[in-house]
Amino acid sequence: MSEEKRTVVIIGGGITGLTAAYYLQKAIKEQRLPLTCKLVEATHRLGGKVQTVIRDGYVIERGPDSFLARKTSAFRLVKEVGLEHEIVHNATGKSYILVNGQLYPIPGGAVMGIPTRIAPFLTTGLFSPVGKLRAALDFVLPPVKTNGDMPLGHFFRRRLGDEVVDNLIEPLLSGIYAGDIDEMSLMATFPQFFQLEQKYGSLVRGAKRTTPKEQKERKGAFQTLKTGLQSLVEEVEKRLEPGSVIKGTRVERITRAGSAYRLQLSTGETWEADSVIITVPHHIVPDMLADYPFFAPFRSVPLTSVATVALAFPEKAIRQDIDGTGFVVSRRSDYTMTACTWTHKKWPHTTPPGKALLRGYVGRPGDEDIVDQPDDEIVRIVLDDLNKVMKIDGHPEFAVISRWKRAMPQYTVGHRERLAAIKQHMAAELPGVFLAGSSYEGLGLPDCIDQGEKAVRDVLDYLRQGESNRSAEAVYSSAQ
Repeated sequence: MSEEKRTVVIIGGGITGLTAAYYLQKAIKEQRLPLTCKLVEATHRLGGKVQTVIRDGYVIERGPDSFLARKTSAFRLVKEVGLEHEIVHNATGKSYILVNGQLYPIPGGAVMGIPTRIAPFLTTGLFSPVGKLRAALDFVLPPVKTNGDMPLGHFFRRRLGDEVVDNLIEPLLSGIYAGDIDEMSLMATFPQFFQLEQKYGSLVRGAKRTTPKEQKERKGAFQTLKTGLQSLVEEVEKRLEPGSVIKGTRVERITRAGSAYRLQLSTGETWEADSVIITVPHHIVPDMLADYPFFAPFRSVPLTSVATVALAFPEKAIRQDIDGTGFVVSRRSDYTMTACTWTHKKWPHTTPPGKALLRGYVGRPGDEDIVDQPDDEIVRIVLDDLNKVMKIDGHPEFAVISRWKRAMPQYTVGHRERLAAIKQHMAAELPGVFLAGSSYEGLGLPDCIDQGEKAVRDVLDYLRQGESNRSAEAVYSSAQ
């Protein structure tokens, strides 16, 4: 790159934007690049859904409580900011499905609901004999013939039948996305299952052959920080260049100005940028880039509202203790809750001795009104649901309710194709502008961190390519 200083603006200070700012500023320092990086966030704090409440010895996550250990980008970022000594794995234990008012252990060997061991599947009370026979058709049904996308639910129902989907797969998978499995895109959420079916002719056979055998000393599949995930946000923010983060300011409009971009801010200021990383939710983008109608499909991508309800109790208040770490709820059950984590068991570090911490989840497509109820009403509804299962004495010592309005983007059928078409238009009409974040290519913490890292690579490649083109043009001009 030439010594002429260029500016990169990152819009949105959630974990994706924060990651992008950190790694871009790191590259600028290490490679001595003639770049300036600014991060602008509409709220007065960074981290987005990553928020932790520390109270009376409890560590309570308002948003995500952990990240998958096998996806290494989150651990890498933790290590970058010196927090690796705070990493803990979840305690392993039974997880349950709540179906027809009864808790059933998730069958051993189930991978996202797909059996890899036949015996636990045959002996579980989750399915009727007819349901089990229907699931066995997976071994003989031919792979689906398609060149395109399809609903996740349709794919699984065809292979394993309605009972297995409704009582096991749907509660597990829809909980990840707070979505409707019969509307969710197979190719944007779990394309690996389609690939297993195509390669092995059977989901069960494919899952069995590709799942590593359990190790004797098995660690939990998830990791978190003893100090709370917000401590990661705080440590990353500390390492950003002084003055490079602007909070409480929205980018209202982006317009192209020759080979650069003009950003109009809610403060009335105008910034110039040579490249832009946009990490805000998809529904904000069409208004921000109103001159470009190809963003219009984002307006019709749904968002779900959810809430988490953390309830603190004396341990003795839980009269009917259950050996396990929590449960998910079948959609066909008469419960408002979609899941509950026995946090004091799954994450023992979060709870003082002699105390219990339960974390309930409410809100899903078609049942989002609960999120708008007053705190007391939400606590009452969740306690009523829990008491059908557990028997709890009295009221919680306190509750922490976190509402996430229109916060969960729905990767509906055709998601990858829509996104690819939009990115193709962007490459042609908005070179140097890049999308990243939970609305686009994965909404877990590692997925968002991955996207932040990729956006940095894309920006640097774009600016270097532009420099190469300008150098070539200069050589050509001087030769004329």
